[in-house]
Amino acid sequence: MNLLDWSYGRRYSIKAVFSKFPNSTVIFRSFPTYYFIYTVRWSEEDPVVTREDLKEMELQLNDMLGLLMNYQNRRAAQSVK
Repeated sequence: MNLLDWSYGRRYSIKAVFSKFPNSTVIFRSFPTYYFIYTVRWSEEDPVVTREDLKEMELQLNDMLGLLMNYQNRRAAQSVK
């Protein structure tokens, strides 16, 4: 899965489209030092979005923005280890 297109939206959000889900729009919201998925405007033309897909999307967007370290060091990720 690759990040195809993205743009800044309103209220500190980013709209993104990924290659595996070309007809669905993923909305990310800003946390102080990284972005997380807020919602997916899913299209029936795309496959069902799994939890693993969501994690991959968050990793790709934060990596592209240079925020990957912040995302990986968040409190939720620390409790999973």
